[in-house]
Amino acid sequence: MKKAFMGVRLRRLREERGMTQASLARALEISPSYLNQLERNQRPLTVPVLLKLNAVFGLDVQLFSEAEEARLIPELRAALADQGAGASLAELREIAGNMPNVARAIISMQARLRETAERVDLMNGRITGELGAGPAPFEAVRDYFYEHRNYIPTLDEAAESIGKGLRPGRMAEGLTDRLAGRHGIRVALEDDSPVLRRFDAAAGILHLSARLSPGQRAFQMATQIAFLEHGSEIDRLTEEAGMESDGARGLLRIGLANYFAGALILPYGAFIEAAEAERYDIELLAQRFGVGFETTCHRLSTLQRPQARGVPFFFIRVDRAGNISKRQSATDFHFSRIGGSCPLWNVYEAFSRPGEVLTQVAQMPDGRSYLWVARTVSHGAGGYGAPVKRFAVALGCDLTHAERLVYARGIDLRNPDQATPIGAGCKICDRPACPQRAFPMTGRPLRPDPDRSRFAPYSGE
Repeated sequence: MKKAFMGVRLRRLREERGMTQASLARALEISPSYLNQLERNQRPLTVPVLLKLNAVFGLDVQLFSEAEEARLIPELRAALADQGAGASLAELREIAGNMPNVARAIISMQARLRETAERVDLMNGRITGELGAGPAPFEAVRDYFYEHRNYIPTLDEAAESIGKGLRPGRMAEGLTDRLAGRHGIRVALEDDSPVLRRFDAAAGILHLSARLSPGQRAFQMATQIAFLEHGSEIDRLTEEAGMESDGARGLLRIGLANYFAGALILPYGAFIEAAEAERYDIELLAQRFGVGFETTCHRLSTLQRPQARGVPFFFIRVDRAGNISKRQSATDFHFSRIGGSCPLWNVYEAFSRPGEVLTQVAQMPDGRSYLWVARTVSHGAGGYGAPVKRFAVALGCDLTHAERLVYARGIDLRNPDQATPIGAGCKICDRPACPQRAFPMTGRPLRPDPDRSRFAPYSGE
């Protein structure tokens, strides 16, 4: 564990519980003077104190981890860049590390300001729609899962209780029987169905496209079971999320039902056991559970049950134009909302080598390195002349977890020359000499700080 100075967070915890320094010190079995030094950032938060906090208050230790800081810094930098304000990495780290609520408030205010400005531009150009506040529905839903680290415990556990009683890779038959036996619903396959799933409640028929694979049919049936058997829980979670628009609330309900479906056909316990045994080999896991490469990647990014955490992954799906259609995170890797993503990232190279699994060690400007796995996937009916959607999906993790993955085989993870320098988009990327830079960075660039192996303001030398 690196030295972590978390004084403000510790003081906030004490104030939220109405405790004095003396009473908290007694609870943690440390001296008041030592606690005072911790709160004033004169001493780092140590592992024994952290474990005692967990024992006394039942806190998630991630509250005091550096991961949250790393997640906030890119968005905070982007929010300030939108205002033309440059801030050093030390200043950003101070706000994100010690005042995360303030950092989130700045990010939220800038997002609302940007949304308002975009709507004004639309009105001025007479290209306007219905006015409203807040982010777009898909952004609001993406942020919801991001804030929950892509793990929804109540739905995950409920789905596992069903899935563990079915045969892995052959769940379509079992789910068909469950729909018929418990709900009186018949599953009908349609050759020319324009949609993947259509539920006729009055007739008690679930219509599925005949072009779906058995694993895809199981996913669609599991999604319907989510609404039928756990609709009240999905409604509760949606209400508590506080979405500002009907569109966002409707999209979140679908997202939660899809989450349940993935957790049902890939039950947590069996799936994480297989993942560890196969060293997270995506293709082998997909074969074992009868699902696709993308579905397997998505489920791997959700394995964050506190008692049995998997590798914390970041999952992303992009098209050839760089549009990000899926982005889920259980880790601290984050691309900016502005400026696009980095063309040096291997997710884009995947399009030139379709169907091949590509690996890459990539290093962000703050010095953090990640192992990435990328491959193309196709969606569509196929056949000559039929439209097919093609995407590249990528799964990444911090290099500290890379040795647990089969994809690290043959890579010298301790050799810094193995890493490809990438960034979070040109507008906030710190690399002044990047050959792929499309336009200058907004605000001050950074240079390496040899004393901290971090970065400091770049002065041009």
